[in-house]
Amino acid sequence: MRKMSPLYLSLVLVVVTTVAASGQSFQVQCPTATITHPFHAAAGVACSQNPTAPGCNNNEPAYTAATTLTAGANGYLVPTANVNGAIKCQQISGGDGFATMGDGSQTYLFAFGPLSGLADMSNGLPGTQFPNVFNDVAPPLVPGDPATTDGASQAPYSLGDPSVFTYNGAVGLASDLDAIASGACTPDALGRCLDGHVDTRQIMDVGVLNGNMPAPLMAIDEDDEFFLTLTNVGQVMRPDLFEQHTVHFHGYPNASAFYDGVPDASVAINIGGSFTYYYLAPDAGTYFWHCHITPPEHLQMGMVGQLYVRPRQNRVPGGTSLYAALQTQQADLRTKCDSSDILCSNPLPAVNTGATGGAKYAYNDGDGTTRYDVEYPIQIHGFDPNFHFVGMTFNPEGFTEMKDKYFLLNGRSYPDTVHNGPLATQTTDGVMHYSQPMSAIINIPAGGRALLRIADLDVTEYQTLASLGIPMQVIALNAKLLRDQAGNNLYYNTNSITLAGGESLDVILDASDTTKYPSGSVFYLYTPNLDHLSNDAENFGGLMTEVRIN
Repeated sequence: MRKMSPLYLSLVLVVVTTVAASGQSFQVQCPTATITHPFHAAAGVACSQNPTAPGCNNNEPAYTAATTLTAGANGYLVPTANVNGAIKCQQISGGDGFATMGDGSQTYLFAFGPLSGLADMSNGLPGTQFPNVFNDVAPPLVPGDPATTDGASQAPYSLGDPSVFTYNGAVGLASDLDAIASGACTPDALGRCLDGHVDTRQIMDVGVLNGNMPAPLMAIDEDDEFFLTLTNVGQVMRPDLFEQHTVHFHGYPNASAFYDGVPDASVAINIGGSFTYYYLAPDAGTYFWHCHITPPEHLQMGMVGQLYVRPRQNRVPGGTSLYAALQTQQADLRTKCDSSDILCSNPLPAVNTGATGGAKYAYNDGDGTTRYDVEYPIQIHGFDPNFHFVGMTFNPEGFTEMKDKYFLLNGRSYPDTVHNGPLATQTTDGVMHYSQPMSAIINIPAGGRALLRIADLDVTEYQTLASLGIPMQVIALNAKLLRDQAGNNLYYNTNSITLAGGESLDVILDASDTTKYPSGSVFYLYTPNLDHLSNDAENFGGLMTEVRIN
């Protein structure tokens, strides 16, 4: 491969491309190594044998101790004996598309769409990938993939089978033949030169009119480095607009304003350009993201999505004390948390419960109280159909008259919320697109616990959700564990929660009592605001879905 420059390996990694007169200027980045996560130091030792060795960036190593650092040759701190986290990458498009509402009408979107992790996202999973998955030369793709490819005949324009379509790499990623021919790049063992060069046609084929509602789901782990490429493919339905787009991680403690997505302090991506954002995963929790160009307009039109960060505690080996593991984290200055820190988000619990690792947790709780069996991101949103119709035309938008008429859970209103699997919409290009890939059904295994990652980015309304039958245990607000400085858990049980736009809650539904919640039971998660239980002029829709014990 081409030798990487020190700048490329640095943590300040930027790709800014703008529109040129000759056409698009797309590029994508997913480094296999950085200063924080260098190449494997022990030659000949597989990461499967030594997953905590430096350079094992294609898996999540067990958390046994804080990352140890020492001064390198160039003055940078570099890891030594123990490295935590990995490298994760994702590519998204900024453009437009359509989504189908619960009453069957199609709604126009300004939207983000997936340009990596296509197979996972069509199954309602995050599109975030390790470098060895992301850096994979794309097979021939057709407009609307994966909704338009059945995997067997590759026949376009037929509703595809998500279980057959398996490609999760970066759309358009291609070997740089010019670099090979000029000698600037030495091919790897597979004869490839992957230096960010892309096939523009594939990006346009898949990215155009491929908007998702909600926007592509992202999920990373504490200590990860996350490289997110946004490619602006333009808006087919509004050729008069030259809309820029950005990615703003709302409530996310970003280390640099440059990557914050607020155009006043950052950059905005023009049509035909790409930009790679860099993030170092912060504390665990449920966050969300959106475009920060004309936010009232772009949020109302659908440019909102969810991001969550898994805790280190998930990587604590089975049989290891969670309390001791949280004590160990105090040695990491980036997330050190003790009684002297008034901003501390997860102090040691007041009581050592003796809980051990080996399960899934929402936070670094140290006592196992945020354990869950299944998790469901729930993105609440609302659409004003009049605003969306005007957004598709050449008329001025009525910001002051904005009034939501569709109320959505993961881009769907009832009864679509209980449709299992992705929802496809045929757009003006005559192609089916998975415009609403995330189901809103909550399936809890009998005797299990479900974590609901609830976020609201509605522009005009407060939103309330109620759960009758299974109490909600609220464990966190705005990505902060509900715990005081003395380590006392401040979780509370309730039958309803209310969120404003820009808030998130982590809620556990505990169905461990099989007497109360036997297999086959069905409960409802819905809003008690009756005017939010409608699909525009049609009643019996809106914010409602099923909780199934099975």
